[in-house]
Amino acid sequence: MPDQTAPFRPDIPPLPEEVRRHLAPSGVLRAGINLSNFLLVSGRTPDGGPAGVSPDMARAIADHLGLELRYVTYPDPGALADAASRDEWDIALVGAEPQRAQVIAFTHAYTEIEATYLVPVGSRIRSIVEVDAQGIRIAVTHRTAYDLWLERNIRQAELVRTPTIDAARAVFLEEGLDVLAGLRPRLLADAASIPGARILEGRFMAVQQAVGTPRAKEPAIGYLSEFVRAARESGFVADLIRQHGVQGLNVAQPNHHDNQCARS
Repeated sequence: MPDQTAPFRPDIPPLPEEVRRHLAPSGVLRAGINLSNFLLVSGRTPDGGPAGVSPDMARAIADHLGLELRYVTYPDPGALADAASRDEWDIALVGAEPQRAQVIAFTHAYTEIEATYLVPVGSRIRSIVEVDAQGIRIAVTHRTAYDLWLERNIRQAELVRTPTIDAARAVFLEEGLDVLAGLRPRLLADAASIPGARILEGRFMAVQQAVGTPRAKEPAIGYLSEFVRAARESGFVADLIRQHGVQGLNVAQPNHHDNQCARS
């Protein structure tokens, strides 16, 4: 686990006190956490709280602001995004997508995760570009960042949405679908347990995990963006990934972010 005795102290301008009070008027920073991302929330604390790269990023932000921290957990990213307009959290750690950017202001990404496709034994599909074709059915977890990407980009194939990652795998197998979409680390595990299944080379997108704040608290996004940049460039994010032993989670490349998401 990360060393909590050595807090991250980036050399960035402090958040103005007026904006700090607007961001967290109670003196407690409420951090929205998506529990369904197994790469970013990879365990639990002794008291049952979330543990992993995302909770530690939230902790580092709260520490730098001199605020107490309270995690507000959600079962999936859709539920977290829905809460943005209900004043349930002050910051959230979630994939940045244009649909979510309507209600959430995002920083650049701090980590990224490849999303790709798995096909069953005997499939004639050999490349990612062949997936979007008439008659192809794709199993995908509803309202994940990669589902939102597919919603924007798939023109001919049919998306068969399920509420959870496990349900997407189940419907792929039980209904004999053509493709299973998902994060590469999870698909690698699925491929190992499905005889003859294979993962297509490359990726159709990379989920950009960022820090967001509700549009009502947008004056804080400049500070949050600088914090994320410093965390990424200093090696802090890489340290968190290594300390939590996460495979398949990468430090985001500088400025590798969908411009429609971050400062729109």
